[in-house]
Amino acid sequence: MSTAGSPNPEYVNARVRARRGALFSDEEYRKLTRMGPAEIARFMEESAYEEEINALGSRYSGVDLVEYALNRNLAKQFNDILDWAEGWLYDLIARYLRKFDAWNVKTIIRGIYADIDRDSIDADLIRAGEFDDRFLNRLLDAGTIEEVVTMLKGTIFGGSLAVAYEDYENTDVLVPLENALDRAFYENLLGGLRGGESLALYREFLEAEIDFRNARNALRLARSGADIDPSEYYIEGGKLFSAAELSQLAANPEELVTRIRESTYGDELSVALNELEDADSLISFERALEAALLEYSDSLGSVFPLSVGPIISYILAKEREVENIRAIARGREAGLDGDEIEEELVIL
Repeated sequence: MSTAGSPNPEYVNARVRARRGALFSDEEYRKLTRMGPAEIARFMEESAYEEEINALGSRYSGVDLVEYALNRNLAKQFNDILDWAEGWLYDLIARYLRKFDAWNVKTIIRGIYADIDRDSIDADLIRAGEFDDRFLNRLLDAGTIEEVVTMLKGTIFGGSLAVAYEDYENTDVLVPLENALDRAFYENLLGGLRGGESLALYREFLEAEIDFRNARNALRLARSGADIDPSEYYIEGGKLFSAAELSQLAANPEELVTRIRESTYGDELSVALNELEDADSLISFERALEAALLEYSDSLGSVFPLSVGPIISYILAKEREVENIRAIARGREAGLDGDEIEEELVIL
């Protein structure tokens, strides 16, 4: 709908609850880990993905069919939510869904950097943000990362990317560009966020998300070995770190882990922190961050059921479903066994 009219959280949350009930369970993920890509597609055909599998089945097969169906369904689900919402509720949801604009730009930049063909990059795009198909296709046609940065002038990402591009040129590391996209997204998301107790709790969730992003980005920079000051790409709005503290901690990952362990997030992330210390597994740590945010968003929705909380919780849960199914299909195609694939999933 639009920002016009009165907000309608009761109606939108009722629709979202129905769709949340159709999401795959953890047991269904485990069943999928024992299937091949064609079997996964058939399983999806008997679920909420039926329309997408049937529409795309004549053009694609195997993992390609699974991935295109996942991304098309994800975009449809989120665009439906926007169609239902009105007033300030529409504005809050639309702002949050710009995360997919950031995701798509990252995907295109990574694809150009790794010299991946256009169709393969396109398969990973999630067309659920503010950028329309015409603009995304222009970005896909770009031959260089510099062209992408130039095209994004005038968007919420333009200023941050222009500054970060200099660091990218000096280091040949994508982290500055990716961090700049995150920073621009969250600055826009938090700008002007005012309201009652339900929005205060939503802000707390966003602060946690920002803290987790800052921790992840600092660890990525530390592992990259690039001579980049993390404070230059610090995302404002979190509670756990200041920009100066993050710069110091990034230079000493052990101290960064200790700081997180001693914070309010320590209990939720204790297992992940142990893995990070024992196995030096940044990937496992990042999956644990995603799981913690899912649990956090669930609690947000239960406290204020007639707010934006349940909608944000559903968005994250739907993302988790798509990422898990994609990881399973790719893992099976690569010949991984069920246990190996299950380690790649975000399961609560």
